[in-house]
Amino acid sequence: MKSTRTIVVSTLAIAAVLMALFCVQSVTTPIKFEDTRAKREVAVIKNLVDLRTAEVEYHHQKGVFTTNLDSLLIFLKTTPKKEVLKEGSLTDKQLEAGLTEHKAVKIIENAKKAALKNQKLNLDPADVEALYAYIWENDADVKKNGLQGFRRDTIELNMLQALYKGEYDENSIDAIITIPYSNGQRFEMETNNDYKTSQGISVPLFEARAPYESYLGDLNKQELVNLIDRENKLDHFPGLKVGDVYSPNNNAGNWE
Repeated sequence: MKSTRTIVVSTLAIAAVLMALFCVQSVTTPIKFEDTRAKREVAVIKNLVDLRTAEVEYHHQKGVFTTNLDSLLIFLKTTPKKEVLKEGSLTDKQLEAGLTEHKAVKIIENAKKAALKNQKLNLDPADVEALYAYIWENDADVKKNGLQGFRRDTIELNMLQALYKGEYDENSIDAIITIPYSNGQRFEMETNNDYKTSQGISVPLFEARAPYESYLGDLNKQELVNLIDRENKLDHFPGLKVGDVYSPNNNAGNWE
């Protein structure tokens, strides 16, 4: 009898311990899942933002977005970024007189061409400082329009340096097309370069996506299923993404 009572007490004790462990686990598992998710999404968002920067520049130079991630990397590694260096600005008085930025640039460019054609001056095209100093001081149209000190020069910069300020080089830039914590999966890319608004305005669109399964797939399966189910019920994309191929959103991320 005593032995039976001992067995019952021991069994109940074990059951109580197991129940306590189950209760603790039911609380800690979702917390651990969300903590890990939050940490991983910092890295995923970073790549999505950098990918968006690349796509926007690609569109700026080529007029379309691309789904080809390899082509996007080649573009980043081999294409220079053109940038306009600006010195001087038009005054309100000049603007009221009808002088525009475009007209001012045209006057300066014509003055530079005329000065370089004048063989008596023997100006070196590479000596930009001397060229500007001459036209500011001597060109009649420049002086008439008060454009002394006005300068606009287009220069070519290294694309990676210009876009990412030295954060990437030609080898490390490859990482932006891969979803962190995904075992090498690439971001899903989709474009809609033929989208038109209700007013008939053409607005090329792109979308880059990282599904939850890609970077959370090795975590608790039930928590992952619950997360995806919640997002689907809200008609949200179950993961992180930038842009939208069905509606212009200024290439915003769904976390922003």
